[in-house]
Amino acid sequence: MDITKIMRKRALTEEIDYPFVMSCLSNYKNPRSKLTKLLKNKELVRVKKGLYIFGEDLRKRPYSLEVLANLIYGPSYISYEYALSYHNLIPEAVTKVTSATSKRIKNFKTTVGEFSYQYIPPTVFHAGIKWEEIDEWTHFFLATKEKALADFIAKLKPFQNKEDLLEYLIEGMRIDREDLFQFNLQLTQEIANLYQNKNVTLLWKILKK
Repeated sequence: MDITKIMRKRALTEEIDYPFVMSCLSNYKNPRSKLTKLLKNKELVRVKKGLYIFGEDLRKRPYSLEVLANLIYGPSYISYEYALSYHNLIPEAVTKVTSATSKRIKNFKTTVGEFSYQYIPPTVFHAGIKWEEIDEWTHFFLATKEKALADFIAKLKPFQNKEDLLEYLIEGMRIDREDLFQFNLQLTQEIANLYQNKNVTLLWKILKK
């Protein structure tokens, strides 16, 4: 059987790593040479070193930028502008996949797009993250809408008061007021207590009125 058919049969997702590829090529005398050929023929596409997706002709479904973002650099979760757009809180489509990490700031330009990772303190990292499922085998870590907005405004210059922040959220970011006031107040308070950031605290105070 053609090795690409074997790989495609074994793979449960479109996103695969180097150990998986090498296990599929273990019967070859020179597996790395075969991998080079698969990449040259565009049967596999390298996203970054050690991380691949199937070529267009071999895909069963579109690959997931969100899954790739988790795999490219971690620990991380989708947040900031990309997550806000994913949750339909902001009207703009966001092409760069933005994530939060407890490690150093990083940016990656890849064959499938650009990925950025912003640092947040480890004490805040785990609050407000959900396990988003695409299907049985495909899932990724995503900030809740409350955490995504908190992460975003925590990076901004401190606002003077609730009124200024609310105006920015509604007029500047164009977040619908009704959507904003449907936030989970308890979760927002938990995130604010962990963050100890003026803007995030102001967000909680806006919501609790």
